[in-house]
Amino acid sequence: MKRIMTMACLLLCLTACREDDEVIQPTTDETGDTSVTDYLGMYVLCEGNMGSNKATLDYLDLHTGVYHKNIFPSRNPQQVKELGDVGNDAKIYGQRLWLVINCSNKVEVCRADDARSLGHVDIPNCRFLAFHDGYAYVSSYVGPTGGSSVQGSVYKVDTLTLQVAGRVTVGYQPEEMAVVDGKLYVANSGGYEAIQGRSYDRTVSVIDLKTFTEERRIDVAPNLLRLRADSHGQLWVSTRGDYSTAHPSRLYLLAKNSAGQMAKADSVDVPVSDMALRGDSLCFVGVSYDSQWNTQAVFGIIDCKSHRLTADKLINDGSEIETAYGLMVHPQTGDVYVMDATNYVSSGWLFCFGSDGNFKWKTSTGDIPGHACFLGK
Repeated sequence: MKRIMTMACLLLCLTACREDDEVIQPTTDETGDTSVTDYLGMYVLCEGNMGSNKATLDYLDLHTGVYHKNIFPSRNPQQVKELGDVGNDAKIYGQRLWLVINCSNKVEVCRADDARSLGHVDIPNCRFLAFHDGYAYVSSYVGPTGGSSVQGSVYKVDTLTLQVAGRVTVGYQPEEMAVVDGKLYVANSGGYEAIQGRSYDRTVSVIDLKTFTEERRIDVAPNLLRLRADSHGQLWVSTRGDYSTAHPSRLYLLAKNSAGQMAKADSVDVPVSDMALRGDSLCFVGVSYDSQWNTQAVFGIIDCKSHRLTADKLINDGSEIETAYGLMVHPQTGDVYVMDATNYVSSGWLFCFGSDGNFKWKTSTGDIPGHACFLGK
């Protein structure tokens, strides 16, 4: 009996040592920028290369100015495959951090203060998050990644139990969502449809959250992606277009008409790949494509009241940015954070610019940084 106990203890020690050896410790970088506000930090979700299981989570401590790279493995050593394959969205709701891991078909849910995992929700080909009245809403392509095109869905998840409470069918390949006056608006892209020789979807689905049913669809433009609700109850929705001069990437405004229904009301002729609100200003970064797939990055600011472009630049010098992929604006300081995916196969960069547009600092990130959220006190 004593020999069996001795062997068991030895095996436990060996196992513990092996796990400790395999834990990946985060690396840090001093940005030299500190600001004490109501926000403690910012999580940056790096997509990682598809199929390589390289999604990573970084954290910028806004009070100390220290950037922590790849924190998830050390916070969650029990996760054999770490975070998963392709990080697609990151948001905080209440005391929890929600991370959409697209090709791993799951939404990882962590404690917001330290990113320790609380569990996950299995959702196929999940894309983006929205929250309302204790529920998380997750857009899903439903079909397998890169597979046949089927109509997408929005899954309703109880934020306390992490159980799926409902599902509603929407358009093809749904992307970002926003809630206005008890309605959930969903941007449908139809990307898989186009790959298979059919037309892009061009609609925004309208879901009544009380009945959790799709009421109707608003015709907007082909290949929709981003969706933001401003303080005036308006919706800004971006289209990537069909990569031709006939239907270019641009921005559309949805507002309530005389009948009290949300409808297409205006447009701004600028390409938008990501956007962030700063008061009544909609800051954006865009990448336009021509028929030869040549690209050009642009930054700018749109006034939410007048619906007009008020500045054709957001930062004063973006020459160092190779591939502007994501955008965040600090809610209080107005600092602008640009996520640079570089060549899509190696480490990216996070650039910080002041509210005046002047460069402040940059730091290395995981592969393909593209999504971020601020951690409040």
